[in-house]
Amino acid sequence: MSGHSKWSTIKRAKGITDAKRGALFTKVAREISVAARQGGGDPDANYRLRLAIEKARSVNMPADNIKRTIDKATGGGEADAFEEIVYEGYGPGGIAVLVEAQTDNRNRTAADVRSMFSKSGGQLAGSGAVAWQFEPRGLISVPRNGIDADEVALTAIDAGAQDVDTEGDDTIEIYTSPGELEAIRKLLEGAGIEVESAESAMIAKQTVELDSSKARQALRLVELLEDLDDVQRVTANFDIPEDVFAEVTG
Repeated sequence: MSGHSKWSTIKRAKGITDAKRGALFTKVAREISVAARQGGGDPDANYRLRLAIEKARSVNMPADNIKRTIDKATGGGEADAFEEIVYEGYGPGGIAVLVEAQTDNRNRTAADVRSMFSKSGGQLAGSGAVAWQFEPRGLISVPRNGIDADEVALTAIDAGAQDVDTEGDDTIEIYTSPGELEAIRKLLEGAGIEVESAESAMIAKQTVELDSSKARQALRLVELLEDLDDVQRVTANFDIPEDVFAEVTG
């Protein structure tokens, strides 16, 4: 199983606790707000907004909250102005870490991110230090649900997908170029294939193998960073040893 598939499985195994649901709504609302402010409030004409709305629905964010956020961002109410920032750093074992944030207070967010790196044996780095080790991709997840993974892979490749990972127990992960994500999603759904999620992602070009101790530290760093309200997504380039993977997924 690829490193990214393992991390996806870990996230599903952890689930979303009630205590974190409010924070998750905050993150999703920020993504909706930024997307609507940049590209307008019509999801049919704003692909990024459509992705954000789908993510909000997947975590059961109420429709009224979604509409209110869009209205505020497009002038229907007083909206906070968030800027997007990508932080780069090194984690335990020298792994590369990208931290994508949306914040209304750059100084606060930088201090919080730096603190999490320090607590976990890592170090915040300058712009460009590790970003070259990742590439933007579209990522489509298809639930297995007894379907023929090979058929899904063939359909995806015929539709223009760059790669397909069928090794996950729960989902099939389809990778596209960033600009082809929406078109391939539509083609898959048109072929009767259920799409669980479709999102923009940063994928490591190569992964670093860590021993079990360093991998636990690295997972802790990712978790601490993701718990910050201002952080939208964390991507790292380490592979998770099988024993640690089994511990986390139970």
